[in-house]
Amino acid sequence: MEQRRLGTSGLRVSRLALGTMSWGRDTDADEAGASLLAFLDAGGTLVDTADVYAGGEAERILGGLFDDVIPRGEVVVATKAGARREDGPFGGGASRGALLTALDDSLDRLNTDYVDLWQLHAWDDDVPLEETLAAVDVALTTGRARYAGIANYAGWQVASAATRQALTSLPLVSVQSEYSLLERTVENEVLPAAGHHGLGLLPWAPLGRGVLTGKYREGVPADSRGASEHLAGYVGRHRTERTARIVQAVVTAAHGLGTSPLAVALAWVRDRPGVAAPVVGARDGAQLLGSLAAEDLVLPPAIRGALDDVSSPTAPDDEIDEPETPPWE
Repeated sequence: MEQRRLGTSGLRVSRLALGTMSWGRDTDADEAGASLLAFLDAGGTLVDTADVYAGGEAERILGGLFDDVIPRGEVVVATKAGARREDGPFGGGASRGALLTALDDSLDRLNTDYVDLWQLHAWDDDVPLEETLAAVDVALTTGRARYAGIANYAGWQVASAATRQALTSLPLVSVQSEYSLLERTVENEVLPAAGHHGLGLLPWAPLGRGVLTGKYREGVPADSRGASEHLAGYVGRHRTERTARIVQAVVTAAHGLGTSPLAVALAWVRDRPGVAAPVVGARDGAQLLGSLAAEDLVLPPAIRGALDDVSSPTAPDDEIDEPETPPWE
């Protein structure tokens, strides 16, 4: 698998990242281990998790694999903090105390002394940005994190955080945002801000929360995320008339290329300007193999142009989505 620099930093990561949001809830430890081994065998290195995934169980499963299954040095471990909301003085949010407590807890669950990439999971209106980023400074200077990034920030928030860190010797290197053929609003402000400040984009939900695979065209499969109680709304958000047109275009392109809709959708976002590595959340080995099969696919310019047009975020009938409850809550 091709390796890319994360933004303008010296950190190199595989151009596909393995997401773990389903680990500990829909994916058990054995299946997670098998998926990680397959990912590493294919040349993957970047594994993305968070302290809120399955209440910390995703981190714990990953840490358990470092005991005797996978050498820690073969994995670029990325985790997040700041989305947890609990009672108590260090119960959550992006205060310095809460973040550093969360980082130490993550290191304990991950069975490691450091994480390669520590990401602020969400903006916190209740905490001054300077305080939040002071926690990043501590994490980096103490060696508990090698690099730092942000996730789910608006464009102006990306610019504010990156500008502050640029004044230190500890710049941010990445930003995570939802980005797919179904969700391109990141191109308006987040991507330009990230590019200006040298941050690499790590798109989450690059398959449109599974909708771009085409599996939901005739309904909701019983074994799909859309059929599960805790992810039905997460998937349903992208099941609209507009997205149906985009999915049909993806299916048509896949048929013409002799490949899968999944591969077409993933290749499109993987090769967009500014993208470092899409984060693919496979529930089992079969789903992961489908994503890995897209590694050699390069979309012809004509097909890429057609997909650009049908998914244009400036189309007059585009719908504006309201904020939603995060799927990990």
